[in-house]
Amino acid sequence: MDRAAQAYADARNHMVDSQVRPNKVNDPRILAAMRRLPRERFVPPEQVALAYVDQCVPLGDGRVLIEPMVIARMIQLTSVLAAERTLVVASGTGYGAALLDALGARVTALEEIASLAARARPILAEFAPGVSLVSGPLGAGWPPGAPYDVILVEGAVRDIPTAIADQLHRETGRLVAVCTGSGAGGQAVLAEATAAGLRMQPMFDCTVPPIPGLTLTPGFVF
Repeated sequence: MDRAAQAYADARNHMVDSQVRPNKVNDPRILAAMRRLPRERFVPPEQVALAYVDQCVPLGDGRVLIEPMVIARMIQLTSVLAAERTLVVASGTGYGAALLDALGARVTALEEIASLAARARPILAEFAPGVSLVSGPLGAGWPPGAPYDVILVEGAVRDIPTAIADQLHRETGRLVAVCTGSGAGGQAVLAEATAAGLRMQPMFDCTVPPIPGLTLTPGFVF
């Protein structure tokens, strides 16, 4: 391993040991995936120095790569199982989708910004070839793959759009997102499908930038 590769490997291990494990992430599958996946490949070259810091990394067009601790905790909330049908909304450059793929999920990554999808395509082909990358309006979800056992929204929204919530499996579906409601802060929420509709639980406080362009239709208000 050359010096640069070793430096990045050391940075990944430090990220897991100093940011992720101390913040209630104890799923060994997630920890192993985060040690393996080269997060530096999922950020623009000019932002590579920020790949392993505990903050969101700008990707352009108002979008970010969510900070390591927050994305790890969000994925842990999904309790995803191998072969479960999973949709990632606003997948950006594909890091969250690649983590879920490493956990054995059958992942569809939805992105509407062409430049982000173009950056994600070769990275996913190399590190998570099982991910299906699709393009379309984020607020519409991806009906061709529904129903989903798991939906992960990679960014903050005021409400969960009805069109996305309706694509959850009616018996087993779980959705994780950061909801801001009418306030300035945010909370990661776990929404589970029940016979009476979504049951939403706030799980932890976090600050994640909103997803520009996610057209919200009247939906489930947090």
